[in-house]
This record gives sequence, structure tokens and C-alpha cells, in this order.
Amino acid sequence: MAVKDRDRFSTTTRLRLLGEQTAARVYRSQTRRQARRSRLTGRAALLALVLCSLIVALAYPTRQYFSQRSEIAAKQREQQQAHERVEHLRDLKARWQDDAYARQQIRQRLHYVMPGETGYIVIDPQTAKPSQPGRAMAARPWYTSLWDGIDRADEPGGSGH
Repeated sequence: MAVKDRDRFSTTTRLRLLGEQTAARVYRSQTRRQARRSRLTGRAALLALVLCSLIVALAYPTRQYFSQRSEIAAKQREQQQAHERVEHLRDLKARWQDDAYARQQIRQRLHYVMPGETGYIVIDPQTAKPSQPGRAMAARPWYTSLWDGIDRADEPGGSGH
């Protein structure tokens, strides 16, 4: 028994025991990590599957939501523009109710003059172009122009609709 006690306290024996204990701890921690790692991998895979399913399930409704929001914004802009156009037309209608404005526009647009006035129209010679084709068309009877237009409309490269 004295030899056994002496072996128990020897440095070699202690180091061997310490090495065995350390190896046992390492082995236990590795098996725990492997067990834990395998559980986390399954959970992670399930979580990834659920997240992917949610993304796929919500992708189309989300896209629809944003497209409808943009359509609503476009319609609101159109409505605002239509409202502004109505206001402009109301203002224009109110101006046309004034006789002075109506006279001014008639004189300006239709080149009317008041009795006793002399009307002049100045034509810029650079912008005025001689209209020779118009005179040739005026020399022909109206029904020939009509038939020519119908013939041109029947041609494949014609200007008909």
C-alpha cells in the first residue's frame, strides 16, 4: 500500500491523471458542441425556411401595394391639374363676360376695326412665302380636289386612316 500511495503522489502519475481528465473534458465539450451544433443547424434551417416562405408570400402583395400607391399619387396629381384647369377656365369665362375684354380680343384675333379707323396688317417679308400650290388648287373645281383626296386615301402609302 505504501508503493501505491507513493505512485499516487508522483509527478508522472499526476501528469497522467491530469492529461486524462483534460482529454475527458475536451471529449465531453466536443460531443456537447456537436450535439448543440446539430440542433442549431436544424433550427437555423427551419428559421431560414420560414423566413423565405414569408418573403415569397409577402413579395407580391407588397409590390401591389407600392404600385397602387404610385397610381393613387398619379391620379391625385391629375385631379389637381384638372382642378387648376377648371379654375383657369372659370377665370377666362369671367373675363369674356366683360365687354371691354371681348372687344379687345375681337380686334386682336379677328383684326376688326372700329368705324372711322384704318386697319393695317404688317407682314414680315422673310416669313411670308408665296403660295403657288394654293393658287393651282383654287383654279380647279372643288369636286376634283375631293376625288383626288379619295384616290390618295385608297393608295397603300396614302394619307388615309
